[in-house]
Amino acid sequence: MTINELQDNVIEEFATFDDWMDKYALLIDLGNSLPPLDEKYKTESNLIEGCQSRVWLQADYVDGKVVFQGESDAVIVKGIVSLLINILSNHTPQEILDADLYFIEKIGLKEHLSPTRSNGLVAMVKQMRMYALTFKAKGN
Repeated sequence: MTINELQDNVIEEFATFDDWMDKYALLIDLGNSLPPLDEKYKTESNLIEGCQSRVWLQADYVDGKVVFQGESDAVIVKGIVSLLINILSNHTPQEILDADLYFIEKIGLKEHLSPTRSNGLVAMVKQMRMYALTFKAKGN
């Protein structure tokens, strides 16, 4: 599936709920379905700067694609991490760099997050793009 197809699926899934409490519950469920991050990846270098809660993001380059793993100590943030991983993981660095992450606006995520969480979301996306850029530059 392309990044845009994955985003469209997320938009569809969130559209089934009118109430933001239900959407938060969906985010929490997504976070709970995220496999736990191996302790060896919970390092300072994998910690996202700019997040109020602690968020770790691990990226590996496997068969020409970037594979992300992540975790957070906050349940809603963990759900956001899960969304980003589901959409961006297993794509080429160029696909990640070219992606317009319109799902964030479409599901209303930005306006329903506190300013600090919103900044954290931007920091997570920025870090994922930096990993993609690094893998692309290495020409792996």
